[in-house]
Amino acid sequence: MISSTNNPTQLSTPIHLASSPVQLESHKQTEREIPSMGIVEEAHNVRVVGEGDRTIVLAHGFGTDQSVWRHLVPHLVEDYRVVLFDNMGAGPTNPDYFDFDRYATLEGYVLDLLAILEELRVQSCIYVGHSVSAMIGAIASISRPDLFSKLVFLSASPRYSSSAATLLFPSRYLNDMDYYGGFEQEDLDQLFEAMRNNYKAWCSGFAPLAVGGDMDSVAVQEFSRTLFNIRPDIALSVGQTIFKSDVRHLLSLITVPCHIIQSTKDLAVPVVVSEYLHKHLGGDSIVEVMACEGHLPQLSSPDIVTPVLLNHIRYDIAV
Repeated sequence: MISSTNNPTQLSTPIHLASSPVQLESHKQTEREIPSMGIVEEAHNVRVVGEGDRTIVLAHGFGTDQSVWRHLVPHLVEDYRVVLFDNMGAGPTNPDYFDFDRYATLEGYVLDLLAILEELRVQSCIYVGHSVSAMIGAIASISRPDLFSKLVFLSASPRYSSSAATLLFPSRYLNDMDYYGGFEQEDLDQLFEAMRNNYKAWCSGFAPLAVGGDMDSVAVQEFSRTLFNIRPDIALSVGQTIFKSDVRHLLSLITVPCHIIQSTKDLAVPVVVSEYLHKHLGGDSIVEVMACEGHLPQLSSPDIVTPVLLNHIRYDIAV
């Protein structure tokens, strides 16, 4: 059993939940929202490996695809049924399937996740979500808590603030009284404009900042590859959805046990965000900060991250 961290470090300023433009609507599965069985598998490149009785779902974040889990999967296949898939808009997916209106909010991705679980007849799973996919799984658990035995968050945030953009626009970093993180709209507009004007150049600059290494590192090269494989207009749309999302007002509704894991230094997610999540989630939660850097530690520091993930996957929170 993993002991729960019941007394997170207190933040220097008080935190209050805020309203958000992201609306959680009904996740009732309809023929329009849930594609037919064959289409879901094809659209998301769903892959199931392993022979275990328990199911683990691995969900990647922005700029990557299911290959980001390649260091973790070999450690799971003997004991678990492992479900991997690509979020719509990721490089390996068919760009013709990307609906810009559907994916203008996180709800489109939530419906996709529920569709995949429905198609695979998953009755309960351990869900491991990286970056934005952590919140996608969390929102899905609100309407269908029965589908999730636990949520494992890696580099998660309820309101994303790209510290990569902070380095570009340090004088306008927003640190208000309610939440540590986020940007003025002008900052985001400039970030999106950089993506729009020269996506390849933006990828080359963003990858080492996000991963936390130089361009010669294997992890940076891998993230650069998957990032560049996304069609630029889709990448811009997905980036806008993520960086403008705010689901803090939903945290108290998440009652499934949550394991919150992140790097000591993450340009996109400050450590205080993990403390914020731990404080505001509606169910049991635990925080572990790893001695590594970067927003994609499963790529940059697999020797550190893989054992930590396996520990949180295999053991529950001791209440």
